[in-house]
Amino acid sequence: MVYKSKTQKTYLLSPVALFISGVLSPFAFADDTPLEVIEVHGHAQNKHLALGSSESLLSDLGVDFSAAGGVSNLPILNGLMGDRVKVLVDGADVTAACANHMNPPLSYISANQITSYNVVAGVSPVSAGGDNIAGVISVNSISPEYSNSSELGWHSGYVSAKYSSVDNGRKLGVGARLASDTFSLNYQGSFSDADSYEDGNGDVVLDTLYRAQNHSLTAAMRDDKQQLVIKLTHQEIPYQGFANQYMDMTDNTSYGAIAQYKRSFENSELEGQVNWHSVKHEMGFFSQEKTGMMPMKTDAQDISTQLKWRIALDKNSSILLAQEYYNYSIDDWWPGIESSTMMGPDDYVNINNGKRERIAAFAEFESQVNTKLWLNAGVRIESINTHVGEVQSYNDGMSMMDMSDMGSMQSMSMSDTSTDNTIAAENFNAGDRDKTDTVVDASLLINYQITNNDELQFGLARKNRAPNLYERYSWGVSNMATTMIGWYGDGNGYIGNPDLDVETAHTISATYIKQAKDDGWRLSTNVWYTDVNDYIDADIVRSFNSYDLDNTARNILQFTNVDAILYGAKIDLTANIYESKDLGNWQLHANVTNTRGKRDDTNQPLYQIKPLQTQLGISQQIGRFENALSWQWVDTKSRVDNNRFENQTDSYSLVNLSSKVTWDALTLSAEVSNVFDEYYQLPLGGVSIAALKQDSSNGFEQLAGQGRSFNISASYAF
Repeated sequence: MVYKSKTQKTYLLSPVALFISGVLSPFAFADDTPLEVIEVHGHAQNKHLALGSSESLLSDLGVDFSAAGGVSNLPILNGLMGDRVKVLVDGADVTAACANHMNPPLSYISANQITSYNVVAGVSPVSAGGDNIAGVISVNSISPEYSNSSELGWHSGYVSAKYSSVDNGRKLGVGARLASDTFSLNYQGSFSDADSYEDGNGDVVLDTLYRAQNHSLTAAMRDDKQQLVIKLTHQEIPYQGFANQYMDMTDNTSYGAIAQYKRSFENSELEGQVNWHSVKHEMGFFSQEKTGMMPMKTDAQDISTQLKWRIALDKNSSILLAQEYYNYSIDDWWPGIESSTMMGPDDYVNINNGKRERIAAFAEFESQVNTKLWLNAGVRIESINTHVGEVQSYNDGMSMMDMSDMGSMQSMSMSDTSTDNTIAAENFNAGDRDKTDTVVDASLLINYQITNNDELQFGLARKNRAPNLYERYSWGVSNMATTMIGWYGDGNGYIGNPDLDVETAHTISATYIKQAKDDGWRLSTNVWYTDVNDYIDADIVRSFNSYDLDNTARNILQFTNVDAILYGAKIDLTANIYESKDLGNWQLHANVTNTRGKRDDTNQPLYQIKPLQTQLGISQQIGRFENALSWQWVDTKSRVDNNRFENQTDSYSLVNLSSKVTWDALTLSAEVSNVFDEYYQLPLGGVSIAALKQDSSNGFEQLAGQGRSFNISASYAF
């Protein structure tokens, strides 16, 4: 069960528990109320103060993040990042349309738009989503609310604002809803603007500034048996700095539409969904904090459909049958620069008419076998096709990079010519650029209630992920071309591999939950093990050194399949520690997480595995006030990927303090993050290329985290 108090505190559940708690609860079609499978943290009208990216919400559920832009950090589950994590926004599958993954799915929705969310790491059921090996993150903003009147009228609204001192960050969220007993119309908007933040030493962490806005309009109609929802979205990001990439985002404009239909029958329930998402994305330079001149453009589109039919077999069992279709298309080109002898006169065509098409079907059986035993078993079959058209280089490769080009891309080597790219383009065009993979996923989840206070959960899964288009079809081989590819923030260059095979992961997970008879405390322990066949890693092709210093060497790597092993353990504890009329209710939250990952062939650690971390928090609720004090400790990162020149990082501790007071319509909040202004480097932050370009003498330093910040928030509901 998910414990919820008036302050919306929530226990951290194991991945299996999160799913089990939901499938045991009934479907709710009439008002689309989030099911218990989703950890509910309140609606926007509940005056919550979550603004900006969704990172703060998901971090509470054990999600780590690889640093990127201010609203584009990449989620990591159980040591696996990037496309290995399936992210669904309102059930829609949106693909990162960028060689650096600057526009991942979570960047298209702001925290104030999210009404519910859940995380299932490792062993996720086949119905949660395919084409992933790490798990599924699902965020939802579609939650229609209706009135008791047959006349359409004002229902509710809110406005929220937040300021953070560390980056001069300004965030605004607004919402408004009209409703009748059969119709609901809801607008949600967000605006974010921040300068580059300061670290614990008071130094500016260059190129971490950004500006973004998101808008959504959702209309819903219902009767006693069915509901139709249509949602329209728009995003505009005029700029976003990426300190650990050679390029920045200079525009990301997207439009999207979702249509959901649900209908209940006597012994079954039908759900259908159609999704469309289109984005125009551009990279370049916009700030003196990281200068250059090299435009890169991407046009992409996602179209998908899902049809699900749940049939009740008896009062305790059901089967879910579904068919899904996904079509992703992309064009990625780098416009030629006038008067440039290397980056022109032609456009560099990186991906031409790229397609990634998935056709999937699955069946999933679930049953409450008896009062103690519940199980879920499913099989998913997918056919995944990827193909691209012919490509071209900037020119015939007969000329060297001139000094003006060196000013544009000062990180590139003088010996980097277009000749190799021209030959690579010819070889690529002559090769096979079309591949189809057929994969089978399977999952088994068991929940056994040992006693009223003891619970055992077990999960076993086989999951697959086909390579993305950049992993297979990034054909450039020069220093400049390869360093434009990759979402790792490591400063290295990457070459695609058309012969890549599908990643196949076999994961086993076990969780034991113990809670007090009076619900005064709850302890959860989880262990998991994943064996990945054909894990997509990268092997060294050659090295380069643009600055000729001992600490500025980097590698060019090519994606390749290897076998890998990941494993870990998690412990979560929540306890009521004190209660009185004068001092209120006090609660303790603690967790410990440790993850390891390595390649089978070399025993080398995998890239960006977070070291041992612990968190300890004490919260108090007294009357209208909620106060919290938290402490986070992260161990030294000594297990690093040497192929990528991954930096080691020192251990660090962060202390955060917050207070919130709520009246009927108004909520005010004050927070001090990193209270002691500690300087620390992000274990998952990659290197600061922006700092390197300003001063190469320090080499590729690890990206530093945020220093002390005073944050104030306000939210008013009406």
